[in-house]
Amino acid sequence: MSKLKDNLKDLFSGCVTVPNFLSLIRILLIPVFAVLFLKDHFVAAVIVIIVAELTDLIDGAVARKFNQVSALGKLLDPIADKLSQMAIVIVLIVKYWENAIKYLFMFFIAKEILMLIGGAILISKGKRPVAAEMWGKVATTVFCIVMILVLALGENGALCDYIGFTLPSAATWVLVSISAVCTLCSLLGYIPGFVRALKENEIKEKPLDE
Repeated sequence: MSKLKDNLKDLFSGCVTVPNFLSLIRILLIPVFAVLFLKDHFVAAVIVIIVAELTDLIDGAVARKFNQVSALGKLLDPIADKLSQMAIVIVLIVKYWENAIKYLFMFFIAKEILMLIGGAILISKGKRPVAAEMWGKVATTVFCIVMILVLALGENGALCDYIGFTLPSAATWVLVSISAVCTLCSLLGYIPGFVRALKENEIKEKPLDE
């Protein structure tokens, strides 16, 4: 328990930064996006989620440029990513409920649940969740681009009536499949770091006389 308290204390040290504020804004925009979408305000919903994703780009740039990287930011940013991704996937599952592609969308939820469980296990042992590697960043970028395209130009998309174009069903399947493959690679990429963190914790907890 003391390890957990110490870890939480370190986590909130120097947490008042612009990037963390932007991450909080992104989190607050997630329910706004979901409500707008479910109320059939599709254009407004797409605009909100685009703004939310832009804050993700801005907070990272600000953190690096002004040296405002913090322990909380390293945790808050991926949490905001996961919440926004789950919100997008859930509304797409609702939208495509009559289409078999909903099962592909469900894969993204399963991945995030596994990641949350893994992160909770590490935190409970006084370890910080494994940081995103290259594949994690690639998967997040691909996911955002693909899902915004599907929201905007997929079946009954927000912009279809305005520009007179709808993504063919096959194209939607291909794009979402590409995102799913990147997400799977990202999930597999976290496993070595997760296992390594658990082993390091076991070594620290092992009595010296063993």
